Amino acid sequence: MACCGLGPTFGAMQQMNVNALDTVMIIGMGPVGLGGVVNGHYRGAKVIAVESQPFRANLAQELGAATVFDPTDESILDKIMDLTDGLGVDKALDCSGASAAHRLMVEALRRKGQACFIGEGGDFPLGASRDMIRKGIILRGNWHYKLSDFPALIKVIGQVGEQLDKLITHQYGMSQVQEAWEQQCTGNAGKVVLDPWA
Repeated sequence: MACCGLGPTFGAMQQMNVNALDTVMIIGMGPVGLGGVVNGHYRGAKVIAVESQPFRANLAQELGAATVFDPTDESILDKIMDLTDGLGVDKALDCSGASAAHRLMVEALRRKGQACFIGEGGDFPLGASRDMIRKGIILRGNWHYKLSDFPALIKVIGQVGEQLDKLITHQYGMSQVQEAWEQQCTGNAGKVVLDPWA
């Protein structure tokens, strides 16, 4: 769980100093994004999840997302702005890697907001004046967490046991790697775990 369940979004939230005063949007509710919901909820932030796959959207709400929006909804940006009183989100993380998600993340940020790219992806249009200078946003990328933050991550893991039990939706033995991969690829899974002792 420390490495790929909670680690990438934990590192991003540490960099952005996510706290209970923030509204955080997390795009992409694969295992990493779902881990982000757990991390955001732990910090007391209001979490907005963005996901089109029904199983993962429902799981995001079970893990603590206040709202889940479908990225295919053409009015998603308007709905996010309505939810934030027209200001936009304080912090945002993209765990999907989709170019359209990157653009949504930038557009949904409030002035002086911060965003972090976690999901590997391609290029997207970014205006230096329109997006960066006039809004004053901070964009960063994150692979994982700093080693010096490991004790804090372990503390989180120790305190969110019930959520981790929900996040791990499937467990397989080492001889079932192909079956585990196929389950993960259906989208009808949270975190799929291989158990070497099963």
